[in-house]
Amino acid sequence: MALSLAMLAAILFDRLLGEPRRLHPLVGFGALATRVGRDLQPHGRIGGVLAVALLVLLPGVATALAVALLPAAVGWMVAAVLASLCIAARSLREHGQAVAAPLAAGDLPAARRAVARLVSRETAAMDAAAIRRAVIESLLENASDGVFASLFWFAIGGLVGGPAAAAALVVGHRLANTLDAMWGYRTPAWRRFGWAAARLDDLLNWLPARASAASLALVGDRRAALACWRAQAGACDSPNAGPVMSAGAGALGLRLGGAARYHGQQRARPELGCGAPPADGDVRRALALIGRALVLWCAVIVGLDVVL
Repeated sequence: MALSLAMLAAILFDRLLGEPRRLHPLVGFGALATRVGRDLQPHGRIGGVLAVALLVLLPGVATALAVALLPAAVGWMVAAVLASLCIAARSLREHGQAVAAPLAAGDLPAARRAVARLVSRETAAMDAAAIRRAVIESLLENASDGVFASLFWFAIGGLVGGPAAAAALVVGHRLANTLDAMWGYRTPAWRRFGWAAARLDDLLNWLPARASAASLALVGDRRAALACWRAQAGACDSPNAGPVMSAGAGALGLRLGGAARYHGQQRARPELGCGAPPADGDVRRALALIGRALVLWCAVIVGLDVVL
């Protein structure tokens, strides 16, 4: 039961404390990655592979070795603290509520400012309907990347190799996901260098994304979610966002996706889900769906821990 207790402690730490307001380790990591990227980006794919090895593989191995030197009980405590820094459940809820509140009050400028912190698309001209679509899409995708995938790798590591493996995998996944967010842009300047980070992130999120989509289906409108997943996921550019957003939209009975504006250009995107466009209260419904899925994930991991 050590894995289960560490996982629940990590979620509780995140729930009570949230992300550190000052001296967050990922902020320091981002600054380091910026410097490494500046030095290695001119070397294209070779530089990208080297950067990923330096910034993901090396810290992961160092984390495993450090935790392995500790007594098991202390190791699980350290693993739980590290996992709490990687699981972004409270941050996700806060960002969603920061958009939902001004939307409910009819304050579109404040809602646009809040949603701009979540999405890369242009928000200055968004109406309320576009803001709702954008925030729900972001909540679904980030729940998969920033909550469920972290739990997945923490559980896999803990079940297979104990606290050292759990800590190493959850940290390695979060660092890879951060590098993809920084470098995985499909622009001429970053395409070759960011290739390694983007492919590693795709690989690490492939199974968690499908497990996330399945969990959203199970706690929402299951039939609609599975139908949308089968019919729509393949139309998305991202192999992992497609299943999560299509299943999540179906689970909510909402129509998401559609064209959006990025960097001054209108980009066609597939429509996802079914039913009506998001309305008042649907952002909070999406947060509630993610919350129910999180409870399901915890129950499954505890069950596996007991059985195995």
